[in-house]
Amino acid sequence: MTPTGEDISIHFQSELENAADIELVVVVPTFRRPDHLVKTLKTIVSQRPDFPCATLVVENDPDGQSGAEAAKRFFLEHRSDSTVIVAHRRGHSHACNAGWATALDLYPNLRAVAVIYDDAVAAPEWLDCLVAVREGHGADIAGGPQLPVFEDADGQKWKKHPIFSPSYEATGPVPRLYSAGNVLITRAVLDAMPRPFLNPALNLVGVGDGDFFNRCRAKGFSFAWAAEAWVAETVPPDHTTASWIRARSLEQGAISTLLEQQGDAGLTARLRTFGKSIALLAVSLPRGLKLWAQTGLATASLYHFHVALGRLTATMGLADEEHGAPGER
Repeated sequence: MTPTGEDISIHFQSELENAADIELVVVVPTFRRPDHLVKTLKTIVSQRPDFPCATLVVENDPDGQSGAEAAKRFFLEHRSDSTVIVAHRRGHSHACNAGWATALDLYPNLRAVAVIYDDAVAAPEWLDCLVAVREGHGADIAGGPQLPVFEDADGQKWKKHPIFSPSYEATGPVPRLYSAGNVLITRAVLDAMPRPFLNPALNLVGVGDGDFFNRCRAKGFSFAWAAEAWVAETVPPDHTTASWIRARSLEQGAISTLLEQQGDAGLTARLRTFGKSIALLAVSLPRGLKLWAQTGLATASLYHFHVALGRLTATMGLADEEHGAPGER
């Protein structure tokens, strides 16, 4: 058990270079996706950045550990600076916290961590692009798009739906980021933010990391978007059904409300959030029709309505609080 309450054990560690030489660590949280994890790792070790880096896999299935074993076999065959740890507390926040804290503990001269999930593969110059954009714009945190790759051929029609669209289009400074699934975080941020980095009470993808970025922004840290630093995220067939899209849209609305209330849960703030939700509901029809015209998706016309409805149910305390672990997105 670490001082921050994270229960971590090392499953595998290579011994190739002096740990003091490592400047960047790629952290890969994984949960029951051993086959895809290997695809992810192949695109990481194929990176050729101009700085020494290492890979740190965080297994978040302490009982099965199929990802840890797959990563160990991979690193034995592909020699590189690498570590595989097991985060014994389940959930997205615990996995990220364990990975980031371990990177700081193992590599004393660490300058930044990059994060990619186990359902994605990285662009050939992913790391270089993230670093170049961060340095070019003087940002503390840089993020990039998670582009959908649909396993079901019929799923391609959903590509333009807001659920699968990147947060931004152009490279440059942005007001904030929403996901830790493709991000570079500097050492200055990790040193300044209290531990645990992600709130364990917000143990869901999109909530814990969204709250973390909100708190980073409140501390004055800056953000940039690297459009060229994409990762391709595999979308399974069950995530391209109308029912899943509707549920995910409702969840996005609930998440936005939860994040707003994290900053201020007082009555005035709740009334402000409620008023904003009502306003979004009122304009959801014209916004939906515009979205339909832009995407050609009739079902996309309901997106803004479902987001507003999700906000309202969360505001009134009716949102589902049963949150899953990493990989259950």
